[in-house]
Amino acid sequence: MLTRIPNASDWVAGLSIAGLLLPEAVAYSRIGNLPMQSGIVALFAGLLCYGVFGKSRFAIVSATSSSAALLAASVLPLAGEDVALRMIFAYALVMVTGVMFIVAAMAKVGSITDFIAKPVLRGFSFALAFVISMHQFALFVDVQPTYTDVPRYVIALLGDFFQWNWAGFALGALALSLIQWLSRYRYVPAGLIVIALGIVLGRVLPLSSHGIHLIGVIDIQLNAPSVAKLAYSDWMRLLELGVAMLLIIYAESYGSIRTFASQHKDEMAPNRDLFALGASNLISGMFHGMPVGAGYSATAANESAGAASRWAGLVAALCVLLMLLFFLPWLAYTPEPILAAIVIHAVSHSLNFNQLKPYFKWERDRFIVLFAIGSVLVLGVLDGLLVAIGISLLMTLKRFSSSSLSELGCYRDGHDYLTLASSNDVRTIPNILILRPNEPLFFANIDRVIAEVRRRVESLNSRTAITVILSLEETPDLDGTALEALNGLMASFERNHNHLILA
Repeated sequence: MLTRIPNASDWVAGLSIAGLLLPEAVAYSRIGNLPMQSGIVALFAGLLCYGVFGKSRFAIVSATSSSAALLAASVLPLAGEDVALRMIFAYALVMVTGVMFIVAAMAKVGSITDFIAKPVLRGFSFALAFVISMHQFALFVDVQPTYTDVPRYVIALLGDFFQWNWAGFALGALALSLIQWLSRYRYVPAGLIVIALGIVLGRVLPLSSHGIHLIGVIDIQLNAPSVAKLAYSDWMRLLELGVAMLLIIYAESYGSIRTFASQHKDEMAPNRDLFALGASNLISGMFHGMPVGAGYSATAANESAGAASRWAGLVAALCVLLMLLFFLPWLAYTPEPILAAIVIHAVSHSLNFNQLKPYFKWERDRFIVLFAIGSVLVLGVLDGLLVAIGISLLMTLKRFSSSSLSELGCYRDGHDYLTLASSNDVRTIPNILILRPNEPLFFANIDRVIAEVRRRVESLNSRTAITVILSLEETPDLDGTALEALNGLMASFERNHNHLILA
């Protein structure tokens, strides 16, 4: 809970990031194929809920590009072209995700994102940023291919080259360049400045005569909290989609929170953050908002602006509220290419090849990164993510299931036991065979390990009883299959006058 009033640093940080959050909230609503007020509702839900329940002093919880794209990809197959039904499914999915976050917090599974390998996340983020950038570039040139996979989308986009709107392209490119330049200055709200300039252009110039569309009126209505009336099968389908949404939101959020907590040596509370994210998404969905998470760009901007506590996010919410009260009608004059430029800039930090370089040093991680990128580009955001996660888990299971055994010996007649290959001073003990599985034992690898133990005992050709000591220091727990197999091995050893000891 917040225990003090905001200081000057919190006010400065809140004012600084408010200019970033409002344009991004509007832009991300477009990515999620939802009314623009959905991003604004999500912004307030995230800032207020995390400010009350969260832990990190830097995290800014609002709509993010990845969750918006995943939301659009998830509900489109359920509702098709029915816009009203698509919104019902979208808000219900946000609520389901929020409930799942709260359940995860109660179960204290703060390490849930360990199930997604970092190469998968990096590859997914890179591919998603590329997908979003391509769709926003299409808004520059006022061409909208109908394909969902990137290869055919790009080919169709280039095929319409002679129908491109070059005035819109010039405006979008200029806006993107200006944002990039202004972003170099720490306290300058680059997005808000570019939006303001765009509003001036939309107000005084006949942009529509040049084929440049304006975003139009943003009608913000605070809906009463409600729960969608859906069939049981629909809720079950949303529950499945909610798993992917939870993993992506929490992986992105936890990565942002952990990065800045480590830099400033702040204490972390993963389960508390799970609850805060759950409350944020549940409230957002109930009031017809988008999914929210602690995006890296907004969190980094908050830290860079000198935030001292979670009050910075609450100050930002107050500033956004004042902007909406006094300047909302003017947002209608914002040209679409400028809004698209803000989105491209927001996701540009993920389009960085340097983030992928470390994973190309190891063959397995190189494959996972490339597979994650290819899956998202070819199969789409949701299916590509699920396939990439599946491949990552399968490769992990494959590594665990092919556990190897190391033989240990006594080091220099002392009490230390090392692998035989580690030193020439390690010797074996007569009639005692000490083996250590190098991976945790579980149902998928126990049969291979036991077969290897039997083979090594038989290879000794000893006429006296052999005592096998199986070191389980790499195995913190044993499942039923492993226990049964070890009991069977112990019984067979006893029949042959050998002994099995578990250490």
